[in-house]
Amino acid sequence: MAYGAGAIPAGCGGRVNGTARLTAAQALVRWMTAQHVEIDGVATRYFAGVWAIFGHGNVAALGEALAGVRETLPTYRAHSEQGMAHAAIAFAKAHRRDRAMACTSSIGPGATNMVTAAALAHVNRLPVLFLPSDVFASRRPDPVLQQVEAFADATVSANDCFRPVSRLFDRIVRPEQLIDALPRAMAVLTDPAACGPVTVCLCQDVQAEAFDYPLSFFRERMWRRRRPEPDRDELARLVAAVQGAKRPLIVAGGGVLYARAEATLAALATATGIPVAETQAGKGALVWKHPQSLGGIGVTGTAAANAAAAAADVIVAVGTRLQDFTTGSRTLFAADAVLFQVNVALHDVARHDAEPVLGDADVTLRALVDALKGWQVPDAWHAAVGSARAAWDDAWRATTTPDGAIPSDGQVVGAIWRQATTNTVVVCAAGGLPGDLHKLWRVLRPGGYHAEYGYSCMGYEIAGALGVAMALPVRDVIATVGDGSYLMLNSELATAVMLGVKLTVVLVDNRGFGCIERLACASGSEGLGNLLPDAAPRIDFVAHARSLGAVAEAVDDIAALEAALARARSARSVTVIVVKTDPARATAAGGHWWDVAIPSVSSRPGVVAARGTYERIVPRVTS
Repeated sequence: MAYGAGAIPAGCGGRVNGTARLTAAQALVRWMTAQHVEIDGVATRYFAGVWAIFGHGNVAALGEALAGVRETLPTYRAHSEQGMAHAAIAFAKAHRRDRAMACTSSIGPGATNMVTAAALAHVNRLPVLFLPSDVFASRRPDPVLQQVEAFADATVSANDCFRPVSRLFDRIVRPEQLIDALPRAMAVLTDPAACGPVTVCLCQDVQAEAFDYPLSFFRERMWRRRRPEPDRDELARLVAAVQGAKRPLIVAGGGVLYARAEATLAALATATGIPVAETQAGKGALVWKHPQSLGGIGVTGTAAANAAAAAADVIVAVGTRLQDFTTGSRTLFAADAVLFQVNVALHDVARHDAEPVLGDADVTLRALVDALKGWQVPDAWHAAVGSARAAWDDAWRATTTPDGAIPSDGQVVGAIWRQATTNTVVVCAAGGLPGDLHKLWRVLRPGGYHAEYGYSCMGYEIAGALGVAMALPVRDVIATVGDGSYLMLNSELATAVMLGVKLTVVLVDNRGFGCIERLACASGSEGLGNLLPDAAPRIDFVAHARSLGAVAEAVDDIAALEAALARARSARSVTVIVVKTDPARATAAGGHWWDVAIPSVSSRPGVVAARGTYERIVPRVTS
């Protein structure tokens, strides 16, 4: 077995006698460097680094400890705590959850700035280790600078905000507690079902306290991917249902990619002819050229995928929690369709009253390949799916082709895609762009689509692209971001420049929050300030990006955008390309209804009309 960079060529698992007197902070980072994973037969350290913004709560003890291991556990300095946590989460997602990073902040605002990112990781089931500093365990100098006091509970600190958004929460009030706390944290980070953010709060006095740690605690440890097999009876029911189906459909979620099951999924679709639709997290599980690929499903789905979902009699959801955008707020699937949920997580496996199949996605799909050998979908279903796919191809070309008017988001997506290669990874998050990308982006290679749409968090795009580029340094990373999201969190542009990380940012300027403006108008309401008024200052995004160290330019049309993208591909630094779009233009092709509650009482005629439409649809959901 070969060892990757940073991993030492010693056997993992051997016990060592004796002790080492270390501070809690020194013991923490020494333990982190000893945790390994195996990826494609190569062992490497699980923790790829620590993002840090230092303050009085972590600079003296944890900072000193990190300085001592910088060759094996690099420390990266960011410009915002939320941004650095987004980068760490994106790094883990790009690595299919096989590797992760840690984030440390000082007590108080540094810690609470990471809570939004912790929620993002929690929703998306992605591993990240949060190490926020905490108050003094001794309480000797209380209240300390930045301490949040709960009058009714003296044990509460600002870090308790992490409790609902952490898979595991712990607070270290004695140095020896690390001996039990850290292996438990690692077990959660590497578990396919429990995977998510872990928060280990470090009281700032305890960080500096010493303990005689057993040397066996720091032994080289190998953590391997767990692949639970499905129950025999549950699998048999799934096989029988598929074999008896006239119109089966697979819905591929992020669990397919995290299980690295894309090749198995492609083999199953090829052998049986079962069409495949994809969630935001699962997009790219099947490359777009595959004959059974129908693209995105749901509110932001393709017409082909949604037509198949509405007609399907057996639906096999693999590695997805089927959130409302995927199911069109539970209106997309036929009422008499039989739904199976294949999932490694017990929490998700029975959602929507589905038939559960608890197991690893790759193991289960392999079992289906074997069990369905020689079976294929009926000719009528195969023909219907092919016709729907061909019709969507026509709609895709019409939507992505420039027409001489102010560009739409869909036309921008088309331009980026025409300049993409199999090496491209496109990154998106909140707003209108993920909707158009889910519909219109054609994945050329698994892993080429990176969306944060579980939490739909504005500000993820640039920091996330930085994390992806650090995880996949040989890939061409393109972040797509709206001007509203850019203004929320752009400081990690400077971090990318500082670290010498290459990435391209396409900044779509529609003068505000265009996506929500369209939603407000569709709901019969007024814009409510979603778009900037004409009197508001014109922001010079090119000058701003250049001030952060990026190469930047503005383009006037789609042809100029494509030329700029070609230049950016050969650049060696961070490039920002600004293109203005029409906030009123939306992609009409594809899509599905989404449950956005309309006021039942209003004096506005537009709202009354929208409520009438809403009431005609909602009874179908609840009946």
